[in-house]
Amino acid sequence: MGFVVDLAYMTAAIATLPIWLVSMWIRGKLATDWAARFALRIPAALPREGQSHPRRPHILIHAVSVGEVNSVRLLADSLAAAPLFAAVTVSVTTDTGIARAKQLFSDRHRVVRFPFDLSFSMGRFLRAVDPDLVLLTELEIWPNFTRICAERLIPVAVINGRLSARSFARSLRVRWFLSPMFRRLAHVCAQDATYAERFAAMGVADDRITVTGTMKWDTAEITDSVAGSEALAQELGVDRSKPLIVAGSTAPGEEALIHSACPSGVQLLCAPRKPEWFAAAAQALPGVVRRSSKQQGSTTGRFLLDTIGELRKAYALADVVVLGRTFGKLHGSDMMEPAALGRVVVIGPQVEDFRATASALLDAGAIVQTTAENLPATLAELLADPARRKAIGSSAQRVVAREQGASLRHVQLALRLIQEKFPDGATRSAAAR
Repeated sequence: MGFVVDLAYMTAAIATLPIWLVSMWIRGKLATDWAARFALRIPAALPREGQSHPRRPHILIHAVSVGEVNSVRLLADSLAAAPLFAAVTVSVTTDTGIARAKQLFSDRHRVVRFPFDLSFSMGRFLRAVDPDLVLLTELEIWPNFTRICAERLIPVAVINGRLSARSFARSLRVRWFLSPMFRRLAHVCAQDATYAERFAAMGVADDRITVTGTMKWDTAEITDSVAGSEALAQELGVDRSKPLIVAGSTAPGEEALIHSACPSGVQLLCAPRKPEWFAAAAQALPGVVRRSSKQQGSTTGRFLLDTIGELRKAYALADVVVLGRTFGKLHGSDMMEPAALGRVVVIGPQVEDFRATASALLDAGAIVQTTAENLPATLAELLADPARRKAIGSSAQRVVAREQGASLRHVQLALRLIQEKFPDGATRSAAAR
């Protein structure tokens, strides 16, 4: 089976070589860590007290990119604490995700690159990391990876499980090929009942599926201020006496849309979702000051956050937050962080990837949904009504508090799976592996 999958991967890679090479070149991705992507270089485990203790389980959490990395912040630390006291490795696929994971975890958890799903890469990777349990964030399951884990008797569970309508429709067309991966899963913690039904349709047994909610609620800290936000405003030259709209996780075209929708005299700070979109975003904002330029002050009141890890600080400065990837052809962005800060959040029609989150907030009157055509009027009305903004923001914080708790449920699942694998309470010692 491994040979067949490898052959399929290589055939597809060769057939599409001009496409993905050009795409990576345009996006500046050719300089990625190729050795790590083939599992030729894997960072050693952190030297810590208890690291080699034979009773200490080792858990691998796989998070694809920045969003998933952020969502496992609480989980990773909780797994390393009582009652599991696990050694935790966080694996990540993308370059931006690796940077964010190192920022969050490098002082206490090992961060590694998740390699290509080739048999030899995955074999090397799993021998080096050697987990007792694997937790895959949202979906990210691969044929060779799940097969080799099964051969090594490593249970694999999906946490924060999500199978979007688009992914589900594509998966159903090749269910005959994908279902073995789904059947190998020890458990699936689905974000909601709809996702749970889709995992079951792909072959996961009903008794291996639990609806646990989403961990992203847990990592959204409920507060009214963020350390460093005022310093960010000062360094950019944001005028704190004037209203500020923060547009987070924007996609190409949305910066121009939101710029045009801004009422006169209102400042705008845009934070594109991907680094390769920074240059185009800057062109769409006249007189823009880029965070990376270290310049201060914009004559047009337009600012660009072209850095990683500062969006939460920007949200804390906002009078209104406009959420990107909701006004074009994409499928939404995470709205929990600005909601937890008590900011009024404006979203567009496209929220498919975050439908459950949007529904929870909309049902409570804790978020504002509009269209591109109505965005100017929506922003003007909100900026003219501070009392309404405050009421919406307070409702949003109450929703966040109500929805939290999924991380603890995932810790309980990990504890159960470890206990099932090692019923006598002893994990494998390093020498026996």
